[in-house]
Amino acid sequence: MRITCIEAWPVPMGLEEPYTIAYETIDKVVNVFCRIETNTKICGYGCAAPDLRVTGETPEGALETFDGIIKYNLKGSDPLRAVKITERVKKALPNQPSVRAAIDMALYDILGKVAGLPAWRLLGGFRDRIRTSMTIGILDEGATVHRAKEYVNRGFHILKLKGGLDMERDIQRVKAVRDAVGPKIALRFDANQGYTLDESVRFVTATRAADIEILEQPTPCGQPDLLRRVTADTAIPIMADESLMTLRDAFRVAKRGLADMVNVKLMKVGGIEEALHINSVSRAAGVQVMVGCMDEAALGIAAGLHFALARPTVKYADLDGHIGLEGDPSAGVVILRDGTLFPSDLPGLGYVPKS
Repeated sequence: MRITCIEAWPVPMGLEEPYTIAYETIDKVVNVFCRIETNTKICGYGCAAPDLRVTGETPEGALETFDGIIKYNLKGSDPLRAVKITERVKKALPNQPSVRAAIDMALYDILGKVAGLPAWRLLGGFRDRIRTSMTIGILDEGATVHRAKEYVNRGFHILKLKGGLDMERDIQRVKAVRDAVGPKIALRFDANQGYTLDESVRFVTATRAADIEILEQPTPCGQPDLLRRVTADTAIPIMADESLMTLRDAFRVAKRGLADMVNVKLMKVGGIEEALHINSVSRAAGVQVMVGCMDEAALGIAAGLHFALARPTVKYADLDGHIGLEGDPSAGVVILRDGTLFPSDLPGLGYVPKS
């Protein structure tokens, strides 16, 4: 089998509900879809979610890379030698992780189609479903509570609140949501690097009765010792997100005890293959793993889901980036029922383009 052609195209999508996090407001996104064609009838599909602030990429730059470096360097390669290809791509594109993730997805899609199996089974098949959290952006207290009740009524069992702009208001929002949804709904909180060390400790202390399950990236990623001190000085699990972009970062988090958990986003780390290595480092160090996402089409979410289902260390999922995207051509490739995500039973990642 040989790669005969690689194509990429932009897919602009609006958000039904724009949302605010600590450093920006998002109302639309652009993903870059790709197709790897072979000399058989089998094609593989992937998508990139470039984000200048998070991955250091733009959609325009991603398209240029596909049309230049990727298209001409991978043509003629054997797609079943996926690790050889991904290592070559990693060396050529060290600073374009979402582009690497898209290629990685497409190769796993091809592998699954050749084997006649969904990717999660090929990768290990530990579980066949996982609950996901639903994210609530930064809103005032009343709107936050309203949105929380709405999501609980839709069947979600886990809510993740965004914050980091005003610690005292964040405390009140968390308490109000806990009062509104009761004790059985899991609450997570993501400060998106918005707190100081003292604010992080104050937040944890003040919200203890609200029983927050996870506090995600409370301090700036450029000051790892602050994250380590929050982890050491507080009793709830602290998760590294922006502090983890590479396999080396995972090793650093584990070695220095920077966090109790890591958020592995395929778009940040470069795809499933790299995520598997990060998962192994985390497992060896006793660091728990959550699979997260960007604002991604369902195809990107599917890749994260297949990774999550494959390994026992991936105990948590925050795979809601596709929910509310308007104009997603891959909508339906993952199945959401009562806050639980299920994969398609189709081979590979399960994406079948509409003709």
